[in-house]
Amino acid sequence: MNTSTRWYKLLYVQVLIGIVIGGAIGYLVPDIGAKLQPLADGFIKLIKMLLAPIIFGTVVVGIAKMGSIKEVGRIGGKALIYFEIVSTLALVIGLVVVNIMKPGEGMNIDVGSLNADAIKGYTQAAHDQGGAISFFMNIIPTTLVDAFAKGAMLQVIFISVLMGVALVQIGETAKPLINIIDLLLQSLFKIVAMVMRLAPIGAGAGMAFTIGKYGIGTLVSLGHLMLALYLTTLVFIVVVLGSIARWSGIPLFSFLRYFKDEILVTLGTCSTEAVLPRMMVKLEKLGCRKSVVGMVLPTGYTFNSDGTCIYLTMAAIFVAQATNTPLSLGDQLVVLGVLLLTSKGSAGVAGAGFVTLAATLSVIPEIPLVGLVLLLGVDRFLNEARAVTNLIGNGIGTIAIAKWDGAFDQAVAARELATMKHPQVETGGAVVVGNSNP
Repeated sequence: MNTSTRWYKLLYVQVLIGIVIGGAIGYLVPDIGAKLQPLADGFIKLIKMLLAPIIFGTVVVGIAKMGSIKEVGRIGGKALIYFEIVSTLALVIGLVVVNIMKPGEGMNIDVGSLNADAIKGYTQAAHDQGGAISFFMNIIPTTLVDAFAKGAMLQVIFISVLMGVALVQIGETAKPLINIIDLLLQSLFKIVAMVMRLAPIGAGAGMAFTIGKYGIGTLVSLGHLMLALYLTTLVFIVVVLGSIARWSGIPLFSFLRYFKDEILVTLGTCSTEAVLPRMMVKLEKLGCRKSVVGMVLPTGYTFNSDGTCIYLTMAAIFVAQATNTPLSLGDQLVVLGVLLLTSKGSAGVAGAGFVTLAATLSVIPEIPLVGLVLLLGVDRFLNEARAVTNLIGNGIGTIAIAKWDGAFDQAVAARELATMKHPQVETGGAVVVGNSNP
């Protein structure tokens, strides 16, 4: 059905309206706004309950249809190389910008005046993460059921790869099982389409909670840091990710228009997981091979958090600047080196960026860990920038890796992007671009 004149039925318009209304509620009646968080959390939980089986089905079916174990290893290797290069670049850019803009300089915070109790939960979570060995050991689940029950993304991917490889080795006999898993996957995506009708409520409630609880006033005291982070993520998206997008054959602004629904939902909820299923579907529609999307995108959520990397270096040096802690070039390179490891180990942890920052500062005695208290009031606002950057980075990264592997159909992408010039339609319970199902 043509809905070119019924603009209010477009998902991105509804989400944008929800964010504006939510922001107004949080500002005008903060007490009510602060109580709306359960609506945002409920929406995210509805999506999260579907993530484990969707990731499992996508990876298993993708690998099984490859028909080659070597292809699995090749794609995985290319993905890890790409993730390491781009995330390292994000860390370096954050370090350079924070030294140029110096957002913490002149604050002259007395470390003794800060209340460490406010960050106890984060420091405990950072301690519980353990080191690199613990991180890799945790990829192996205690039981198959345990991984799905906890929604541990890396564990689910690990099980999925093993299952996919096993089905490849079985061969033709496994086809009926592959078809059943594929059918289940299609059913799950239909559920996602139904849940996404609640996206405007989830995004609006998330924005109302953020402004209602922390208030616009908290932005003033740390406005310089927020400005520095937002400008840095913007430059990173336009220059670095924009260059990768151009190499991949997708203009950056065409990519942003195509995924505008997902970007706005992420902005409102501060959660990239809320839009993972839709990102997978739309990347496939854009011409990326299903097997590549299934392996690369979920893994990128763990290993390729560009926005979080920028935040980590900027926040660490900001704390040092604000507390008048002198850091030599060598000290800052140590911070960078530690972050190259800790930035990969926070997937699935609530407040992942903040927990990773606590884990980093806990092993760098030069920077006072208690200085993290300074970031508590604005962390939710900072999280909006890093979540959106993470989403865009993983979307473009998936396309780039698909192109690198010869698994990206440029002609399909051109046709799909061209549909943005035509009226949108409602299909399958969710508003999507063009005339395809979500």
